[in-house]
Amino acid sequence: MSVLQPRSYVAAISPYVPGKPLSELERELGIRDSIKLASNENPLGPSPKALAALKEYLSGTGDLHRYPDGGGYYLKQALCEKFGSRGVKVAPDELILGNGSNELLDIAVRTYLGPGDEAVMARPSFVVYAMSVQSVGAADVEIPLTADHRHDLTKMADAVTPKTKMVFVANPNNPTGTINRKDEFGSFMEKLPGGVLVVLDEAYYEYVEDPDYPDTLRYFTEGREVLILRTFSKAYGLAGLRVGYGIAKSGIIAGMNRIRAPFNTGTPAQVAALAALDDREHLQRSLAVNGEGKQYLCREFDTMGVRYVPTEANFIYLPLEVEAKRANDALLRKGVIIRPVGPKEIRVTIGLPEENRRFINAFKQFLAER
Repeated sequence: MSVLQPRSYVAAISPYVPGKPLSELERELGIRDSIKLASNENPLGPSPKALAALKEYLSGTGDLHRYPDGGGYYLKQALCEKFGSRGVKVAPDELILGNGSNELLDIAVRTYLGPGDEAVMARPSFVVYAMSVQSVGAADVEIPLTADHRHDLTKMADAVTPKTKMVFVANPNNPTGTINRKDEFGSFMEKLPGGVLVVLDEAYYEYVEDPDYPDTLRYFTEGREVLILRTFSKAYGLAGLRVGYGIAKSGIIAGMNRIRAPFNTGTPAQVAALAALDDREHLQRSLAVNGEGKQYLCREFDTMGVRYVPTEANFIYLPLEVEAKRANDALLRKGVIIRPVGPKEIRVTIGLPEENRRFINAFKQFLAER
């Protein structure tokens, strides 16, 4: 009797390995009061306005038995107003909502890629790019980062062939936190032929402080084939509700809507995101806490003589001299959860002041124990 098997290109995918729930890790390791600095979440949590809106909704008419607004009318209107206040005209049919920007990556791939096609991306970068591309039988063409851990946009443009239908650029990049700047990004865009969708993953763009960060909305307003992805999971602190959005020409969005699930963002997520978008104070506080934490951690690394990659995101990439698993296991036993992202590389989320100090103390102990 034959056994059902996934398609060969699906079977070849290395699945994403999620972290265990905090309570389960503590139970297994026999520890308490752990801190999680592994998933680049906002340590302040959600906006107070978002929480208030969510509580009001849940205690109100009780329409959880109704399907959500599949078009996200009010959230799209608010996003259009937000961009309009900054001089950028975005129409509702140029927006798409997703179960996090992660889902929108997958929808874009399923819409515009298939067997025989290629997608160019950096290595290392967000692991979901390659997974999504492989899942439709297309080929992922991975270009190593530059020596300073940034996208090599020149080589990525050179890697584009007639088979290339998509290019992924994470800016800031995950896991390195690095960015590509205006001039190099502009040169990259000029080299690309028509018929190639540039997926600009800007999940961390709110955190960027470098004034030379490219304004990718410019390419959208010029009518270029770009899909700009942003999220409420990071700076807005709504990771648990899963809501992100994409901006692109209406034709690109229309193609994606053909396969988007009809009700892919729930009502609570839309309600909270709408309120969070209006809470400028919480966003500014989140960015300030991140900036202060980044300065503290970098000073400590400098004092310790530990190599790190300067970041424009809410995490720091550390190339170690020892195996990442060894560092991860040692920190776990001290109740500090970070993320191994390579054989000798770890990524640590910037947390609250007390969390950052606890990580540094645990990391110092690990280095001393070596």
